[in-house]
Amino acid sequence: MPDLHFAHWPARVPRSLTLPATTLFYNLEVSATRFPDKAAFVYYGRELPYRELLRQANLLAGYLQHQLGIRPGDRVPLCMQNCPQFVVAYYAILRAGAIVVPLNPMNVTDEQRYYARDCQAAVAVVAQDVYPRFAPLLADGPLTHLVVAAYDEYRGADMDGIRIPEVVAAPRQDIRAEGVTLWADALAAGESPAPVATTPDDTALLIYTSGTTGEPKGCIHTHRTVHATLVGGAVWGHATQEGVGLGTLPLFHATGMQHCMNVPIYLGSRIVLMTRWDRETAAESIQRYRCTGWANISTMLVDFLANPRIEEYDLSSLVAIGGGGAPLPAAVGERLFAMTGLRYGEGYGLSETIAQTHSNPPDRPKLQCLGIPVFDVDARVIDPTTLAELGPNQDGEIVVSAPQVFKGYWQKPEQTAQAFLTLDSKRFFRTGDLGHYDEDGYYFFTDRLKRMINASGYKVWPAEVEALLYAHPAVQEACVIAAPDERRGETVKALIVPRESHRATITPDAITAWAKERMAAYKVPRLIEFVETLPKTATGKIQWRQLQERERQIAASTAHASTQI
Repeated sequence: MPDLHFAHWPARVPRSLTLPATTLFYNLEVSATRFPDKAAFVYYGRELPYRELLRQANLLAGYLQHQLGIRPGDRVPLCMQNCPQFVVAYYAILRAGAIVVPLNPMNVTDEQRYYARDCQAAVAVVAQDVYPRFAPLLADGPLTHLVVAAYDEYRGADMDGIRIPEVVAAPRQDIRAEGVTLWADALAAGESPAPVATTPDDTALLIYTSGTTGEPKGCIHTHRTVHATLVGGAVWGHATQEGVGLGTLPLFHATGMQHCMNVPIYLGSRIVLMTRWDRETAAESIQRYRCTGWANISTMLVDFLANPRIEEYDLSSLVAIGGGGAPLPAAVGERLFAMTGLRYGEGYGLSETIAQTHSNPPDRPKLQCLGIPVFDVDARVIDPTTLAELGPNQDGEIVVSAPQVFKGYWQKPEQTAQAFLTLDSKRFFRTGDLGHYDEDGYYFFTDRLKRMINASGYKVWPAEVEALLYAHPAVQEACVIAAPDERRGETVKALIVPRESHRATITPDAITAWAKERMAAYKVPRLIEFVETLPKTATGKIQWRQLQERERQIAASTAHASTQI
């Protein structure tokens, strides 16, 4: 294990951590006992105290057990935008001994159906705005019951400077359908949950990612693996129960789940939760609630600082800002420092590691850098073909052995085996990311061995998008690549060979409109290019790397030309 990074290890921080031999739900019980009347979350002006958060989680857990028949080990999809109900439901599912399956609210019906079938779920907890996408899963399977929540039930009154999104202000609908229970009715019918003997090594979470085949895979995480980045994140950042975080990252995503929900609950601190990103509301929230920390994706910070009114807000309470998703432009990092005196702390992790394996030391960060390996992480760079270990400034595949590494892909033993290798008698996860570490032991991202597009922090797998595009009657062949985007970091571009019968009539807008009905918004190709042919190998495989490299060269030459003007 390269140990160059220990020379730059954060001051007053141990190099190794002893992880709790308890469950995630126990963290909520402890904080509710210690700080019963303290606000766990502030949601558009309304506070949810720890005592009430625990009470509602227990009631919902009892309802899931006694009324819906949820048993230990059952998988329960949870699909909502950021809201207190997500937190209540997350911990209720854990209290019932079941497994949380967080799903992206932007997924369309067919995508949600795949996840529900793959994890063999019967019951799901969803928000009112995504209910129409889940209703067909009751009629056609595989689900038998839905608990439906409305954001409006937990929000506060309108306030100056805090803009309430339409989806949050939408009143609760009186949905009366077979197999549907409204959130308020579930809590009202709830009762004390039955005892469950959950252990730290039981599965707590099934969080989906994708692979080069385009088939989503569920990453199996236990209470112990989740605790690794949860506790690690708190210790790394010197976080305490007095902190106030701004919760703008989606809770269904690994980083948001950990740093905007699980870490605060473990500490007994407070989070100001936002359902939709809004730079004015974010700035007002920091000023009004004296937020001390903000975990985000770099595109949020770019938009935040682009606000022409940003100088009007008091941001002096902030002591830490960081995140990832895409490298932060150096100019933006310098502007942040000039305004706040804070350096942006970038980190690196995957769904398979339930957030960070690397993070920049708070007192010595480097911009556009993944950071250094955190607690008990053995990170190395290897030649992806020979598996030989490489030295400083040599690009190769990043592999990690760490307590936060997942246990495997749900019901996919072959793909699980392919994701690991053994070095020095230790089991390492192959990240599929290419990079290197410098003479200080800091890691830098170079490229992706796996084929993936990172659009504003959301992972888009080209093969999955291509498979959907091939269903369009006008598409003969398709290749999806990443195109640089100033706002999103990367965006989705599709190169399409149209069928002869449609060449005169098909348009990029028609493809885009069609795609919007069949895939999540962040997966929809923003750029469409019609071509005569696609380059192929001798065996007929489309040479996507050649097209990707061409796109990068075009972007680089355009950027160079712009600097010459």
